[in-house]
Amino acid sequence: MYTHEFKKRVRYGETDQMGYLYYGNYAQYYEIGRVELIRSLGLTYRALESEHGIIMPVMSMNTRYVRPALYDELITIRTTLRKLPDQYIVFHMELFNEAGKLVNGGTVKLCFVEVATQRTIPAPDLLVEKLIPHFEKDRP
Repeated sequence: MYTHEFKKRVRYGETDQMGYLYYGNYAQYYEIGRVELIRSLGLTYRALESEHGIIMPVMSMNTRYVRPALYDELITIRTTLRKLPDQYIVFHMELFNEAGKLVNGGTVKLCFVEVATQRTIPAPDLLVEKLIPHFEKDRP
């Protein structure tokens, strides 16, 4: 299992009339978590696309709202990979408020597509190789 955390403050423009993080903006927080997890491995989405010709379209997203994230609150975005990617990669998302209370949780499933052929491919070796050490230490 591999987990990464990133902090982001809720901006005024992201909130609704009640001062709550607008429900439609949670997908952007999920994206921040995914991008920063990949970056923490020494890779970037940009490099995957421009240097390796691989894109990762979203196939599905599930979310559950537990309590509101509030304007100016510092949110911890916890992103976890519970299994090594194969044909798909599934990010498990949890957002916590400053008090450490769960605000929101969900999953995002993506596939890997080779830009040149526009066909789905298995998880690229360069990503899997970076993740394997994190999963080996979880084995009994």
